[in-house]
Amino acid sequence: MTIEIIGMVGTKDMSETRGTFDGPVVDTDYLTRFAQAHDEAGFDRVLIGYGATGPDGWAIASHVLYSTQRLGVLIAHRPGFVAPTLVARKLATLDALTGGRGRVAIHHITGGSDTDQRRDGDFADHDTRYERTAEFMSVLRRALTSEVPFDHEGPFYRFEGAFSSVRPTSPGGVPLFFGGQSAGAVAAGSAHADVYMLFGEPLEQTAERIALLRAEAAKHGRTLRFSLSTRPIVADTEEAAWERAEAIRAETARRIGAGNGLLAAKYFGEQKSIASDRMQDAASRAEVHDERLWFAITALTGPGGNSSGHVGTPEQVAEALLKYYDLGIDRFLIRGFDPLDDVRLWGGGLVPALRAGVAARDAGRGTPVAVPA
Repeated sequence: MTIEIIGMVGTKDMSETRGTFDGPVVDTDYLTRFAQAHDEAGFDRVLIGYGATGPDGWAIASHVLYSTQRLGVLIAHRPGFVAPTLVARKLATLDALTGGRGRVAIHHITGGSDTDQRRDGDFADHDTRYERTAEFMSVLRRALTSEVPFDHEGPFYRFEGAFSSVRPTSPGGVPLFFGGQSAGAVAAGSAHADVYMLFGEPLEQTAERIALLRAEAAKHGRTLRFSLSTRPIVADTEEAAWERAEAIRAETARRIGAGNGLLAAKYFGEQKSIASDRMQDAASRAEVHDERLWFAITALTGPGGNSSGHVGTPEQVAEALLKYYDLGIDRFLIRGFDPLDDVRLWGGGLVPALRAGVAARDAGRGTPVAVPA
């Protein structure tokens, strides 16, 4: 399989250990350097996140695309605020403007916080949101590919003569990414997604989710590809990597204790997602899983996103990620606690080690990894 290595950009220098909400939200120079660092480090694309109070992801995506030579974007959005027919035209236009080279993809996040949804005027409940996402993705795919006008009438959307004069010219079109672990999410994603995104859970739980999702997709006559999100912490030696992890833990705890609001619910809202619950469960069972998958930050910060990370040398972390590759993961979303510096660091070690490991396995020189019982 061909792998894809995905990063994540932000508009200011900020993470669990860096930055504050004070000052301008958009630092154009920082975003440019951040995007270009990913391009130079050999990443394939970068995720652009979504929040009801944050900068517009489509504008950020345009800046990233025109600040780099080959880097692609994965634009996160929440179905329900923009019509799928319009989103199709926006995607197809970006694809055309960047030469039809596969640089544009979209990630559907249905929303795990009622508080954040309501900031944009969405008062639908959890299950209704996923039903809407399923219909959205169905119409979006049709609008991206249909060569003739079409009508559609469903529970959430109604169109007559829907048509886009611009369609993606990239081989494979615009990939539809999706995330979520509830029953409603599984139903929507298995029926409509191209790539199903998973948080960095232990190998055994990841294998179980992949098996479940493949079985659900098969009911629709479909196959899925999978992405894993992790927060690698690397250093020249394993000892130095764990020392760095402890420093990250200490600084995160200090900032939470200082009450600077970096991770406060007032910004992000209470998370009620199954995916976040699964991460918290893993953190409660052990701080380290599968030798180097570290959940200390997950336990500190609570529900609300991908917070587990693999710790070790570039070669050790690459080998840990290759065990997920053996399970069927062919996309890896990696973002750091020192966001820009980590990208530059990974470009000189982790990224090439991971690609080399995949090449070796594909050539039959790798050893299959057994899933823990």
